[in-house]
Amino acid sequence: MENLLLEIIQIKKDDPVAFTFFTGYMAMFAASIFFFFERGTVSGKWKTSLLISGLITGIAAVHYFYMRDYYTVTGENPTALRYIDWTLTVPLMCVEFYLILKPAGAKVGLLWKMIIASVWMLVAGYIGEAFTDGSMSHSVIWGVLSTVGYAYILYAAWFGEVKQLADQSQSPAVIKGIRALAWFVLVGWAIYPIGYMAMPGGWLGPDGAGLLTTSSMDLIYNIGDAVNKIGFGLVVYAIAKAETAKEQGLTTA
Repeated sequence: MENLLLEIIQIKKDDPVAFTFFTGYMAMFAASIFFFFERGTVSGKWKTSLLISGLITGIAAVHYFYMRDYYTVTGENPTALRYIDWTLTVPLMCVEFYLILKPAGAKVGLLWKMIIASVWMLVAGYIGEAFTDGSMSHSVIWGVLSTVGYAYILYAAWFGEVKQLADQSQSPAVIKGIRALAWFVLVGWAIYPIGYMAMPGGWLGPDGAGLLTTSSMDLIYNIGDAVNKIGFGLVVYAIAKAETAKEQGLTTA
């Protein structure tokens, strides 16, 4: 109880970063419960997709539980905890593409290419952010390397194998859902490079254009995580529900 009171006292009403740490934790925890419970309302082949959605938000909720404490005590960006979270959840988000498109003929090779690209993106980003010496050259080099992995996922979702398999599925729900997920990759995931560029040595940070601060970076990451992870799962849920309804309609016909 004493620790809880101390934690509450340290949350200032004019600190939006602390607010988003707490709301992000609760929102993603609630989303996990929703996805796990809704598994019972979809057909068997979509249950794994909702399980993965629940795991993504569940893992994020646990990390946000620790990140909120770290921030309230130190007031610093929990960089290591963030990247541990992303290293687990972002590849799982890529797994969702494979699971959705498996009925359309997606091969395991697509799964591994998406996972490898996401891990490459995160490892390079972590080196650029956690081991920065404050120089812009370090930030740019590792930022560019990280972007290579991101560019592959983006291309696959909009023009490459993911897009082609979605079209081959001839399912309006799958085609529409994959397009929505591609928008998340294009717009939602773009939040993270912006946050990356806010760090010391970044183009937008105090050593560059001076447009963003470390506090701004935390705020961007927190909002981005909640929107992307929960939104990603809701799109998968919508696909699963639509496809289940179609299957049930065919069964009863």
